[in-house]
Amino acid sequence: MTALSRPLAEMADAVLRTADGREKTALARKYATEWFAAREAGAIVAPLTDRDQFIAAATPPDFPARPDRPELKDPRDVPRRRPGSREGQIALLHAVAHIELNAVDLHWDIIARFTDTPMPLGFYDDWVKAADEEAKHFNLVSDCLEALDSHYGALAAHAGMWRAAEDTADDLLGRLAVVPMVLEARGLDVTPGMIEVFRKAKLNDTVAALEVIYAEEVGHVAYGSKWFHFLCGRHELDPKETFHGLVRTYFHGALKPPFNEEKRAEAGLPPDFYWPLAEKTAAQSRGTPD
Repeated sequence: MTALSRPLAEMADAVLRTADGREKTALARKYATEWFAAREAGAIVAPLTDRDQFIAAATPPDFPARPDRPELKDPRDVPRRRPGSREGQIALLHAVAHIELNAVDLHWDIIARFTDTPMPLGFYDDWVKAADEEAKHFNLVSDCLEALDSHYGALAAHAGMWRAAEDTADDLLGRLAVVPMVLEARGLDVTPGMIEVFRKAKLNDTVAALEVIYAEEVGHVAYGSKWFHFLCGRHELDPKETFHGLVRTYFHGALKPPFNEEKRAEAGLPPDFYWPLAEKTAAQSRGTPD
């Protein structure tokens, strides 16, 4: 039977400590291939009885390794460009590549950081698969940038992408609520508009790459919702009330409509999870009572 070269948490830690984007994603994909080869060979089966051998534990870095470029800036200091121009299209793709690289780390981090919470084998399958797909997404978008004579690191990028991970470093339920169920769900809202930008520009390879990302991100949001509900059931918590409380605690932006209700529902996010948060945000911004 195919065995792992090292336990999964150690694999995750190694990815987090790799700085270069292409090297990070190559390692992430190598480890994902190794994990699923071992699963298919029957070397790792449920129920997971030998966690020390297959999962073990790690001490992941507070912040993942990053290349010298891009320069990370406060979001207010990252220049905004119109997406109708070639410069604007490059800037939009660069922002997407930055999001995807952070997503690679976020999904490996959830594996490495929360090994003290016993989870079913399917939890690890889901996040290894999500991390593998995010690595693929980063490479697809990087290829699109290079086709436009640019590259990841050519522009400044958002310095706050890791804040959700820092804020939820000790709270698995909070991590699931904020990362897949808020941040990645937001991707379902905005990606169709990005696809139209590049379709109008006749950048067909970029359209194809974004369509792959759009289809696969539904699954990542669904993984978040599934394991969030699983933990709520384990601890006898009301999922909707718990979600609202965690998002109000950890999420520092606004939940802004319009929402892609069809894709959110497909991912297991009903409207009564997110619309009350958007309404509360609007009321707060107006200074009116709830």
